[in-house]
Amino acid sequence: MKIFPYLNFDGHAEEAILFYQTVLGGELEGGFQYFSEIPGMDIPESDLHRVMHVSLHINQQFKIMASDILPSMRKPFIQGNSNYLSIDADSKESGSEIFEKLSAGGNVEMDYQKTFWGAYFGSFRDKFGVGWMINYDLKHGES
Repeated sequence: MKIFPYLNFDGHAEEAILFYQTVLGGELEGGFQYFSEIPGMDIPESDLHRVMHVSLHINQQFKIMASDILPSMRKPFIQGNSNYLSIDADSKESGSEIFEKLSAGGNVEMDYQKTFWGAYFGSFRDKFGVGWMINYDLKHGES
């Protein structure tokens, strides 16, 4: 299991990650993914250009992941409350177990479930207010 920082921005995720890349180096894993790429989701034109996900892989031990918040989803950006810890689980079962245990007594934002990007993913704030994202990338042939 690995744990990485996940940062949220108010429309500046692309600019921020490109800046961090110029300072820290590293490679973008899969490029920028935008909210316009979500199938079947009704998103206002003003939010389509915002970053849904980006990952800056700096080395084997460290990467920074980020996204922009969506004002249209009434999830306001609050400076200082825009960070998550993201766990890359070793299996979908361990991801589910970690999700269930850490989210107990907290506020689930997205249930741990299979996603359109080929992973199991869930997010929540634990009972202490800390933001967590649990992710397991499906291997070839897994469902």
